[in-house]
Amino acid sequence: MIVRLGVAHVPERRQVFAEQSVGDNLRLGAYTLGLGRRALDERIDEVAARFPALRDRLHDEASQLSGGQQQMLAIARGLMLRPRLLMLDEPSLGLAPLLVKEIFDVVVRLRDDGVAVLLVEQNARGSLAIADRAYVLESGAVALSGTGRELLDHPGVVERYLGIGPARDAGEDPRRAALARALRDIVG
Repeated sequence: MIVRLGVAHVPERRQVFAEQSVGDNLRLGAYTLGLGRRALDERIDEVAARFPALRDRLHDEASQLSGGQQQMLAIARGLMLRPRLLMLDEPSLGLAPLLVKEIFDVVVRLRDDGVAVLLVEQNARGSLAIADRAYVLESGAVALSGTGRELLDHPGVVERYLGIGPARDAGEDPRRAALARALRDIVG
């Protein structure tokens, strides 16, 4: 049901099908759509165009890809659905800094192409730099919210994210106020 609503999820730690080819991993991403062979091949060409590192490796086993290439494959597999919302869980986890930049560049291009991206990411600086809207969580509750730029410049991010200094605003429960703001933002 969620897939039919246009939602795709790319799980933490890539979770590609290591023994399957890159092409088969992509096909599995569109399995629920029931596409014919021709439409499926066209979709693979579309998605592979976004990830040149994968285009020439469609017949290779996913296990032969580098960690960064496997992350790109996981994202590409999610894109096979042509989602309206792509949820990415820790896409930079365990990647070298150059690959992290490449993954974040992909996220920016997706956003610019009209795909809504929900990014859950511990790389605060990188994710806030590209976010239109951002939420900082503390112990599972929204501690701060705003535009990515606002939070990138907010001293409270360092306090809450790194646990340095006072994390509470005077006068009100910041978790309750931040959660109320977040809910207002989401529901309009």
